[in-house]
Amino acid sequence: MNKQRTHQRKDTAFRYLALACTGLGLLVLALLLYDIFARGSGRLSWDFITHLPSRFPEKAGILTALAGMVSVMVLTMIFAFPVGIATGIYLEEYGTRNRFARILEINIANLAGVPSIIYGILGLEIFVRFCRLGNSILAGALTLALLILPVIVVSTREAIRAVPRSFREGSLAMGATQWQTIWNVVLPSAFGGIITGLILAISRAIGETAPLIVVGALVYVPFIPEGPLDQFTVLPVQIFNWISRPQAGFATNAAAAIIVLLTFTFVLNGIAVYLRHKWYKKVKH
Repeated sequence: MNKQRTHQRKDTAFRYLALACTGLGLLVLALLLYDIFARGSGRLSWDFITHLPSRFPEKAGILTALAGMVSVMVLTMIFAFPVGIATGIYLEEYGTRNRFARILEINIANLAGVPSIIYGILGLEIFVRFCRLGNSILAGALTLALLILPVIVVSTREAIRAVPRSFREGSLAMGATQWQTIWNVVLPSAFGGIITGLILAISRAIGETAPLIVVGALVYVPFIPEGPLDQFTVLPVQIFNWISRPQAGFATNAAAAIIVLLTFTFVLNGIAVYLRHKWYKKVKH
Protein backbone atom coordinates (compact mmCIF):
# COMPACT_ATOMS: atom_id res chain seq x y z
CA MET A 1 0.00 0.00 0.00
CA ASN A 2 2.83 2.39 0.88
CA LYS A 3 4.61 1.55 -2.37
CA GLN A 4 1.46 2.32 -4.32
CA ARG A 5 1.11 5.70 -2.62
CA THR A 6 4.77 6.46 -3.29
CA HIS A 7 4.32 5.67 -6.98
CA GLN A 8 1.21 7.86 -7.11
CA ARG A 9 3.10 10.75 -5.52
CA LYS A 10 5.95 10.35 -7.99
CA ASP A 11 3.51 10.26 -10.92
CA THR A 12 1.81 13.40 -9.63
CA ALA A 13 5.14 15.16 -9.16
CA PHE A 14 6.29 14.26 -12.66
CA ARG A 15 2.96 15.41 -14.04
CA TYR A 16 3.23 18.81 -12.37
CA LEU A 17 6.85 19.11 -13.51
CA ALA A 18 5.85 18.34 -17.10
CA LEU A 19 3.05 20.92 -16.94
CA ALA A 20 5.45 23.52 -15.50
CA CYS A 21 8.03 22.87 -18.24
CA THR A 22 5.33 23.04 -20.91
CA GLY A 23 4.01 26.31 -19.51
CA LEU A 24 7.50 27.78 -19.35
CA GLY A 25 8.21 26.72 -22.91
CA LEU A 26 4.96 28.27 -24.15
CA LEU A 27 5.76 31.48 -22.29
CA VAL A 28 9.23 31.71 -23.85
CA LEU A 29 7.74 30.98 -27.28
CA ALA A 30 5.08 33.65 -26.81
CA LEU A 31 7.70 36.23 -25.80
CA LEU A 32 9.87 35.30 -28.77
CA LEU A 33 6.97 35.59 -31.21
CA TYR A 34 5.94 38.90 -29.68
CA ASP A 35 9.46 40.27 -30.10
CA ILE A 36 9.64 39.09 -33.73
CA PHE A 37 6.25 40.53 -34.68
CA ALA A 38 6.96 43.79 -32.83
CA ARG A 39 10.19 44.25 -34.78
CA GLY A 40 9.24 42.94 -38.20
CA SER A 41 5.53 43.65 -38.74
CA GLY A 42 6.18 47.25 -39.67
CA ARG A 43 8.65 46.21 -42.37
CA LEU A 44 6.24 43.86 -44.12
CA SER A 45 4.99 45.26 -47.40
CA TRP A 46 4.54 44.30 -51.02
CA ASP A 47 7.82 46.03 -51.85
CA PHE A 48 9.63 43.93 -49.26
CA ILE A 49 8.35 40.75 -50.93
CA THR A 50 8.95 41.83 -54.53
CA HIS A 51 12.29 43.64 -54.23
CA LEU A 52 15.71 42.13 -54.89
CA PRO A 53 18.41 42.04 -52.18
CA SER A 54 20.35 45.23 -51.55
CA ARG A 55 23.19 46.46 -49.38
CA PHE A 56 20.81 49.14 -48.13
CA PRO A 57 18.41 47.60 -45.57
CA GLU A 58 15.51 49.90 -46.43
CA LYS A 59 15.67 48.77 -50.09
CA ALA A 60 16.35 45.06 -49.52
CA GLY A 61 13.69 42.47 -50.34
CA ILE A 62 13.19 38.71 -50.24
CA LEU A 63 12.13 38.03 -53.84
CA THR A 64 15.15 35.92 -54.82
CA ALA A 65 15.15 34.01 -51.51
CA LEU A 66 11.42 33.35 -51.81
CA ALA A 67 11.74 32.16 -55.41
CA GLY A 68 14.69 29.95 -54.50
CA MET A 69 12.87 28.45 -51.53
CA VAL A 70 9.78 27.62 -53.59
CA SER A 71 11.92 26.08 -56.35
CA VAL A 72 13.89 23.95 -53.89
CA MET A 73 10.75 22.80 -52.07
CA VAL A 74 8.95 21.81 -55.28
CA LEU A 75 11.90 19.72 -56.46
CA THR A 76 12.31 18.24 -52.99
CA MET A 77 8.68 17.09 -53.01
CA ILE A 78 9.05 15.62 -56.51
CA PHE A 79 12.05 13.55 -55.41
CA ALA A 80 11.13 12.62 -51.85
CA PHE A 81 7.38 12.03 -51.83
CA PRO A 82 7.09 9.15 -54.36
CA VAL A 83 10.19 7.36 -53.07
CA GLY A 84 9.23 7.76 -49.41
CA ILE A 85 5.62 6.63 -49.86
CA ALA A 86 6.61 3.69 -52.08
CA THR A 87 9.25 2.60 -49.58
CA GLY A 88 6.78 2.78 -46.70
CA ILE A 89 4.21 0.75 -48.64
CA TYR A 90 6.75 -1.90 -49.59
CA LEU A 91 8.20 -2.29 -46.10
CA GLU A 92 4.80 -2.49 -44.44
CA GLU A 93 2.82 -4.53 -46.97
CA TYR A 94 5.34 -6.57 -48.94
CA GLY A 95 8.47 -6.76 -46.76
CA THR A 96 9.22 -9.95 -44.88
CA ARG A 97 9.68 -9.87 -41.10
CA ASN A 98 13.24 -11.16 -40.98
CA ARG A 99 16.46 -9.97 -39.36
CA PHE A 100 17.44 -7.81 -42.34
CA ALA A 101 14.04 -6.07 -42.26
CA ARG A 102 14.44 -5.32 -38.55
CA ILE A 103 17.92 -3.86 -39.10
CA LEU A 104 16.54 -1.75 -41.97
CA GLU A 105 13.69 -0.46 -39.82
CA ILE A 106 16.07 0.53 -37.02
CA ASN A 107 18.37 2.34 -39.47
CA ILE A 108 15.50 4.25 -41.06
CA ALA A 109 14.23 5.32 -37.64
CA ASN A 110 17.75 6.40 -36.64
CA LEU A 111 18.23 8.36 -39.87
CA ALA A 112 15.25 10.52 -38.95
CA GLY A 113 17.25 11.79 -35.97
CA VAL A 114 20.57 12.43 -37.72
CA PRO A 115 21.65 16.12 -37.55
CA SER A 116 20.89 18.00 -40.73
CA ILE A 117 24.51 19.12 -41.12
CA ILE A 118 25.45 15.47 -41.81
CA TYR A 119 23.04 15.42 -44.74
CA GLY A 120 24.63 18.65 -45.95
CA ILE A 121 28.08 17.03 -45.96
CA LEU A 122 26.64 13.97 -47.74
CA GLY A 123 24.98 16.18 -50.34
CA LEU A 124 28.20 18.13 -50.83
CA GLU A 125 30.20 14.97 -51.56
CA ILE A 126 27.62 13.14 -53.68
CA PHE A 127 25.62 15.78 -55.56
CA VAL A 128 27.94 18.80 -55.66
CA ARG A 129 31.30 17.11 -56.21
CA PHE A 130 30.71 13.56 -57.46
CA CYS A 131 27.69 14.31 -59.67
CA ARG A 132 29.13 17.77 -60.48
CA LEU A 133 25.85 19.59 -59.99
CA GLY A 134 27.59 22.51 -58.29
CA ASN A 135 25.80 24.76 -55.83
CA SER A 136 22.58 24.51 -57.79
CA ILE A 137 18.91 24.23 -56.90
CA LEU A 138 18.98 20.57 -57.95
CA ALA A 139 21.80 19.75 -55.52
CA GLY A 140 19.99 21.51 -52.68
CA ALA A 141 16.70 19.76 -53.45
CA LEU A 142 18.31 16.31 -53.57
CA THR A 143 20.04 16.98 -50.26
CA LEU A 144 16.79 18.02 -48.58
CA ALA A 145 15.06 15.01 -50.14
CA LEU A 146 17.54 12.76 -48.35
CA LEU A 147 16.90 14.71 -45.15
CA ILE A 148 13.12 14.24 -45.10
CA LEU A 149 13.01 10.78 -46.70
CA PRO A 150 13.25 8.86 -43.38
CA VAL A 151 10.49 11.02 -41.90
CA ILE A 152 8.21 10.25 -44.84
CA VAL A 153 8.95 6.52 -44.69
CA VAL A 154 8.29 6.30 -40.95
CA SER A 155 5.07 8.37 -41.10
CA THR A 156 3.78 6.38 -44.09
CA ARG A 157 4.41 3.09 -42.33
CA GLU A 158 2.70 4.27 -39.16
CA ALA A 159 -0.33 5.47 -41.12
CA ILE A 160 -0.61 2.19 -43.02
CA ARG A 161 -0.09 0.17 -39.84
CA ALA A 162 -3.01 1.98 -38.22
CA VAL A 163 -5.45 0.63 -40.85
CA PRO A 164 -7.38 -2.29 -39.28
CA ARG A 165 -6.45 -5.75 -40.54
CA SER A 166 -10.14 -6.47 -41.12
CA PHE A 167 -10.16 -3.94 -44.00
CA ARG A 168 -7.51 -5.95 -45.84
CA GLU A 169 -9.12 -9.27 -45.09
CA GLY A 170 -12.52 -8.09 -46.32
CA SER A 171 -11.05 -6.82 -49.59
CA LEU A 172 -9.06 -10.00 -50.18
CA ALA A 173 -12.14 -12.09 -49.40
CA MET A 174 -14.00 -10.24 -52.17
CA GLY A 175 -11.38 -11.41 -54.68
CA ALA A 176 -9.18 -8.31 -54.88
CA THR A 177 -5.44 -8.72 -55.37
CA GLN A 178 -2.96 -7.45 -52.82
CA TRP A 179 -2.16 -4.36 -54.87
CA GLN A 180 -5.85 -3.64 -55.48
CA THR A 181 -6.40 -3.91 -51.73
CA ILE A 182 -3.54 -1.53 -51.02
CA TRP A 183 -4.62 1.00 -53.66
CA ASN A 184 -8.38 0.96 -53.05
CA VAL A 185 -8.61 0.18 -49.34
CA VAL A 186 -5.39 0.70 -47.40
CA LEU A 187 -4.11 3.94 -48.94
CA PRO A 188 -7.48 5.78 -48.79
CA SER A 189 -7.85 4.78 -45.15
CA ALA A 190 -4.30 5.88 -44.36
CA PHE A 191 -4.39 9.04 -46.47
CA GLY A 192 -4.86 11.39 -43.52
CA GLY A 193 -1.81 10.11 -41.69
CA ILE A 194 0.30 9.98 -44.86
CA ILE A 195 -0.51 13.54 -45.94
CA THR A 196 0.14 14.80 -42.42
CA GLY A 197 3.58 13.18 -42.45
CA LEU A 198 4.35 14.67 -45.86
CA ILE A 199 3.37 18.18 -44.81
CA LEU A 200 5.34 17.96 -41.57
CA ALA A 201 8.38 16.69 -43.49
CA ILE A 202 8.29 19.56 -45.98
CA SER A 203 7.73 21.99 -43.10
CA ARG A 204 10.96 20.76 -41.58
CA ALA A 205 12.78 21.15 -44.88
CA ILE A 206 11.57 24.74 -45.28
CA GLY A 207 13.35 25.82 -42.11
CA GLU A 208 16.67 24.09 -42.79
CA THR A 209 19.74 26.26 -43.19
CA ALA A 210 22.84 24.21 -42.34
CA PRO A 211 22.66 21.58 -45.13
CA LEU A 212 21.98 24.21 -47.80
CA ILE A 213 24.89 26.35 -46.62
CA VAL A 214 27.16 23.31 -46.80
CA VAL A 215 25.88 22.48 -50.29
CA GLY A 216 26.66 26.02 -51.39
CA ALA A 217 23.53 28.15 -51.15
CA LEU A 218 24.56 31.78 -51.59
CA VAL A 219 23.81 34.51 -49.08
CA TYR A 220 23.42 37.12 -51.83
CA VAL A 221 21.71 36.32 -55.14
CA PRO A 222 20.74 39.37 -57.24
CA PHE A 223 18.70 37.35 -59.75
CA ILE A 224 15.74 34.97 -59.78
CA PRO A 225 16.77 31.38 -60.64
CA GLU A 226 15.34 30.20 -63.94
CA GLY A 227 16.38 26.55 -63.98
CA PRO A 228 17.32 23.66 -61.68
CA LEU A 229 21.05 24.16 -62.32
CA ASP A 230 21.07 27.85 -61.35
CA GLN A 231 22.62 29.13 -58.15
CA PHE A 232 20.16 29.98 -55.41
CA THR A 233 19.44 31.20 -51.94
CA VAL A 234 16.51 30.45 -49.63
CA LEU A 235 14.70 32.39 -46.95
CA PRO A 236 16.45 30.80 -43.92
CA VAL A 237 19.86 31.55 -45.47
CA GLN A 238 18.77 35.12 -46.20
CA ILE A 239 17.66 35.49 -42.58
CA PHE A 240 21.01 34.11 -41.41
CA ASN A 241 22.81 36.64 -43.60
CA TRP A 242 20.78 39.59 -42.32
CA ILE A 243 21.14 38.57 -38.67
CA SER A 244 24.94 38.55 -39.05
CA ARG A 245 24.95 42.17 -40.33
CA PRO A 246 25.74 44.93 -37.81
CA GLN A 247 23.10 47.38 -39.10
CA ALA A 248 19.85 47.50 -37.13
CA GLY A 249 17.86 47.74 -40.37
CA PHE A 250 18.94 44.27 -41.43
CA ALA A 251 17.83 42.86 -38.06
CA THR A 252 14.39 44.34 -38.76
CA ASN A 253 14.44 42.77 -42.22
CA ALA A 254 15.33 39.42 -40.66
CA ALA A 255 12.37 39.67 -38.27
CA ALA A 256 10.03 40.43 -41.19
CA ALA A 257 11.45 37.48 -43.15
CA ILE A 258 10.91 35.21 -40.12
CA ILE A 259 7.26 36.25 -40.08
CA VAL A 260 6.97 35.24 -43.76
CA LEU A 261 8.67 31.91 -43.04
CA LEU A 262 6.37 31.25 -40.07
CA THR A 263 3.38 32.06 -42.26
CA PHE A 264 4.49 29.42 -44.78
CA THR A 265 4.90 26.87 -41.99
CA PHE A 266 1.53 27.64 -40.38
CA VAL A 267 -0.24 27.49 -43.75
CA LEU A 268 1.29 24.10 -44.55
CA ASN A 269 0.30 22.70 -41.15
CA GLY A 270 -3.18 24.14 -41.55
CA ILE A 271 -3.53 22.45 -44.94
CA ALA A 272 -2.42 19.16 -43.39
CA VAL A 273 -5.01 19.42 -40.61
CA TYR A 274 -7.77 20.37 -43.08
CA LEU A 275 -7.01 17.53 -45.52
CA ARG A 276 -6.76 14.98 -42.73
CA HIS A 277 -10.09 16.08 -41.24
CA LYS A 278 -11.80 16.17 -44.64
CA TRP A 279 -10.53 12.74 -45.66
CA TYR A 280 -11.36 11.12 -42.32
CA LYS A 281 -14.84 12.53 -42.58
CA LYS A 282 -15.20 11.15 -46.09
CA VAL A 283 -13.93 7.70 -45.12
CA LYS A 284 -16.20 7.62 -42.07
CA HIS A 285 -19.26 8.25 -44.18
